[in-house]
Amino acid sequence: MTLPYHTPLDAAQQASAGIDPAQPLAMGDQVRVSELDVLNHVNNAVYMEWFERLRIRYVQDWGISSYQYATDPRIVIRSGTIHYKQEMRMDENYITTCGCVAYRNTSFTLCQQLWAGGTMRARFDCVLVLLQPDGSGGYPIPEPVRSRFATTDKATFEG
Repeated sequence: MTLPYHTPLDAAQQASAGIDPAQPLAMGDQVRVSELDVLNHVNNAVYMEWFERLRIRYVQDWGISSYQYATDPRIVIRSGTIHYKQEMRMDENYITTCGCVAYRNTSFTLCQQLWAGGTMRARFDCVLVLLQPDGSGGYPIPEPVRSRFATTDKATFEG
């Protein structure tokens, strides 16, 4: 399979890359020399950048925030855990995935994965909280977003 970069991958493309089950959002890219550390593998901090890049796309595509307007909610990571499973090296193609697994009234839990060569190389689980634009308190997850969490991501409401 020729991996398209920076383009959402459908279920068939994910399956051919070894990702099972398919995730709500997945995009491919390739390791660059600037992402390597002195041990000649991808620096641990770079994984977080990859996850963040796809997480921002997810938030925009799902209609949570456009990151353009003063009325958009603030989105903060309340907690997160990363599991590094196998190192990444120069020129490897990889796929980063993102999907909601659970949600409440003003927060939601994402599971993000990094895949290369049919193997999960890292996983990041995080809880995101929506705040009012001025940071004064919780911002309710809009109903269309809650519906998409439930139908597209198969997430569980924990209210």
